Amino acid sequence: MADVLNGSPVRPATDQSTSELVQKASEQLSRLVKDEIALAKAELTEKGKHAGIGVGLFGGGGVLALYGVGALFATLIIVLDLFLPLWLAALIITVVLFATAGVLALLGKKQVTQAVPPEPSAAIASAKADVDEVKHAIKTRSRA
Repeated sequence: MADVLNGSPVRPATDQSTSELVQKASEQLSRLVKDEIALAKAELTEKGKHAGIGVGLFGGGGVLALYGVGALFATLIIVLDLFLPLWLAALIITVVLFATAGVLALLGKKQVTQAVPPEPSAAIASAKADVDEVKHAIKTRSRA
C-alpha cells in the first residue's frame, strides 16, 4: 500500500509512533477540509451563474410585461374611443390607473407599518422567558 498524500509505502500503524499517526491524521483532515471547501466554491460558482442568468431573464420578462400592460391600456383607450371622444377615453383610463395606484399605495403602506419594527419580537420574548426560567431554576437549586 502507498501513502495517499506522500505516495510512499505505508508502514503498518503498529510500527508508527503516536506523533506520526496524529500528524498524518491532521494532514489528512486538513486536506479533506480544503477539498470540501474547493468543492463548495465550485458548486456555489455554478449555482451563482445559473441564478444570475435566471434573474436577468426574469427581469427581461418583467420589462416586456410592462410594455404589454402599456399596450393593453392603449388598446382600452382605442376601444373606448369607439363610443366616446378620444380625449375622454384617455382621461377615463388615466383616472382609473391613478385611482388603482393610490389604492395599492395605501395597502402597501399598511403592510409596511405592520412590519415595523423589523425585530423578531416573538423570538426575543421567548428568549427572555427562557433566560428567566433558567435563572429561576438556578435560584431554586441553590436554595435546596
